Amino acid sequence: MLSKNKIKFIRSLEQKKIRKAEQAFLAEGHKLVGDLLGHFHCRLLAATAPWLSRHPQATADEIIEVSPDELSRASLLKSPQEVLAVFGQPDYPTATEAIRQSLCLALDDVQDPGNLGTIVRIADWFGIRHIFCSPGTADIYNPKTVQATMGAMARVQLHYTPLSPLLEGLEESVPVFGTFLDGTDLYREELATSGLIVMGNEGNGISPEVARHIRRRLLIPNYPKGVATSESLNVAVATSIVCAEFRRRM
Repeated sequence: MLSKNKIKFIRSLEQKKIRKAEQAFLAEGHKLVGDLLGHFHCRLLAATAPWLSRHPQATADEIIEVSPDELSRASLLKSPQEVLAVFGQPDYPTATEAIRQSLCLALDDVQDPGNLGTIVRIADWFGIRHIFCSPGTADIYNPKTVQATMGAMARVQLHYTPLSPLLEGLEESVPVFGTFLDGTDLYREELATSGLIVMGNEGNGISPEVARHIRRRLLIPNYPKGVATSESLNVAVATSIVCAEFRRRM
């Protein structure tokens, strides 16, 4: 059974300061936990007897069989799903070489956890394995973000680093794209198979200090041209459109 202290610890992972101090994060649900097992070090696995019987190969530092009521008291979800797990946060090196060799994303203060989780799923779908995040970007290990990734975070590495110095250190030959309302039509611009695509904050777009390092400004055009439409697109939707067009050109 889960002790009161373990329940308290599990629920405390909703707080960023605790996640940072413990270098841990929480994942819940049979699909998400199943996708992350084997990719991250599992410190604690709490699951019902039926789940454990279906997953005899599951490994963790500690495995605890729990009742649905115990799971409900530990869970951050309204409807707990048989299993939750506490994983250790990986220590990824900042793989700047990946920008020169493949297509990568950069997020400039994307603050909504759901948007970040969705963008990680989009990156996974389009084969983008590295996302460089400004320090002001939402925490990938926020439970809401973890849930929103639907397991994609097992295959996509996120690197938190100041973006302006990162971009400044790239050679002139490395394409750096960004989305702007005054950019060149995405569907008419020459694209690339490697480099960096920068996506901006939900309300303010790409910050001026990052924008000055962007070499190719892109616009997602609205249709029909000249007719009033929404002011802007959701950043996750915009990321999906841009990534799809880059991959289509390949």
